[in-house]
Amino acid sequence: MAPTRIGLPDISMTQMEYLVAVQETSTWANAAQALGVSQSALSQGLAELQRRLGIELFTWDGRRRSPTSAATEVTEHFRRILALTSDLSRWTDLVRAGSAGKLRVGMIDAAAVDHFGDALKEFRENSPELDLHITVGPSGQLLEDLAKGDLDVSVCVGADRTGFAQVSLLEEDLYIYAPPETKACASENWGPWVTFPRGSVTRDLIENALRSAGAPFSVVAESNQPEVLSELVHIGMGWTVLPRMQAERPPASLIPIHKTPLLKRTLSATTRETGLTNPAASDLIAKLQQEAKNLTLKQRKSGP
Repeated sequence: MAPTRIGLPDISMTQMEYLVAVQETSTWANAAQALGVSQSALSQGLAELQRRLGIELFTWDGRRRSPTSAATEVTEHFRRILALTSDLSRWTDLVRAGSAGKLRVGMIDAAAVDHFGDALKEFRENSPELDLHITVGPSGQLLEDLAKGDLDVSVCVGADRTGFAQVSLLEEDLYIYAPPETKACASENWGPWVTFPRGSVTRDLIENALRSAGAPFSVVAESNQPEVLSELVHIGMGWTVLPRMQAERPPASLIPIHKTPLLKRTLSATTRETGLTNPAASDLIAKLQQEAKNLTLKQRKSGP
């Protein structure tokens, strides 16, 4: 007996790219230009996609076409398919070329500057034929770029999200810092806070830890840059929670209010859960794991 086929109509990769493009650009004209096709070809391709799916993707709002809620759902599905297909294409290229090709790596600032800068430099020097591109940004943005297929691996704060595979690298202690001359006080009097913007994985960890400690979480300033947060604390704008390497670096040179950290965060090497192994990404992750072990041993020897 022949297996039953799911009744999904044939959809081309081009049609998927068309729908994603019109959702990510302000006008259809801009989408067509980004794709390198005519507006007529774009319109015809999307009309055919709509016909094959048998659902309405766009409605007319005056002279503008607006996406329906169904279009949003279909677009997210197409993004995942395009990202996975891109993974397969790059993986076969890398297998054919050995260690050549392009590797796109995202890192939070602490990973790129404080922990793994030397490892990245050595990895680049040992792989001169590899086109290594580094993007530094907050964890939330890096994970979003990873999911879309814009990055191959991200070194960021570990987050429990489906669709990702994570390899833990090291743990970072985060301490509480108050403006200079601040006297010791009970946790209910801590703050106000200067911290990372909404959507930041680290901010969520900090908020949860502070609330568990009985402290209010009133935010008066936000920045993705730890050095900016340190300076805001230094001038008396508010309190913050940061890793020591960032908060105690000159010129701010803050002093934690307690000798024990408020919380720990885990830095992880994260990839899409595709089942395909990018050889260059695997090599880099192995290098970062070894560097993380070296850093941990060094910290244990130096003591608190």
